[in-house]
Amino acid sequence: MVNLQINTTQNVNIQFNAASLGDRILAFILDFLLISAYLIAVFYLAGAMGLLDQKMDNWSKTAIISLISLPALLYTLVSEFFMEGQTLGKKVLKVKVVKLDGYQASGLDYFTRWIFRLVDIFLGFGTGGIAILSIALSKNSQRLGDMAAGTAVISLKDTYNISHTILEEVSDYYQPHYPSVINLTDRDMQIIKDMFTAAQKKNDYPTIIKLREKIEKITNTNRGTKTDNEYINIIIKDYSHFTQHM
Repeated sequence: MVNLQINTTQNVNIQFNAASLGDRILAFILDFLLISAYLIAVFYLAGAMGLLDQKMDNWSKTAIISLISLPALLYTLVSEFFMEGQTLGKKVLKVKVVKLDGYQASGLDYFTRWIFRLVDIFLGFGTGGIAILSIALSKNSQRLGDMAAGTAVISLKDTYNISHTILEEVSDYYQPHYPSVINLTDRDMQIIKDMFTAAQKKNDYPTIIKLREKIEKITNTNRGTKTDNEYINIIIKDYSHFTQHM
């Protein structure tokens, strides 16, 4: 399994495992079966309702076929956009699209991947041979669409304990210090924790200082007499406290 080192804009390396070729193919097959089931169902209903009657002119028939086929055509694009890098097939196989800079992929990134499916998957009689070859040979297990969008598909199957998540174990009697941490998102907190953990391991004090200053600015808080490490640890625990009791 290929190990991906995603370098964030804060120069922090976060390691993930690239999704295996087998998992990506299985996810594609599941999505293909879902799309096929949809098309069979809607065309059957359209026929039963007389919407595709032989007496209908070709323009009208083409318009109806295009309309009912549109959800199948846009399925991958829409799913990845609203499910943050996943389709139902990817969710079942526990794989996800991410940016190589550590940020959430944008709508443009998903659109780029979707457009390149024409080359990756459907060129060459729809065998997906170009995508398979590209994934197998590329450094980060990317198909051409991933390369164009700056994305990769990672596996979420790793076993994580609580130290790998945004949550920290806090006592029911824990007294939070900074209520404004609720203005942060889960993504913000995950980046904070990943950066903080990586900086601590490397004794990278300049990064810890910059991180503390950024948190103070975003949350409108002040560390006061606390050390940088104490302050950031409290921020993480406060966030865990509030999100677990919301």
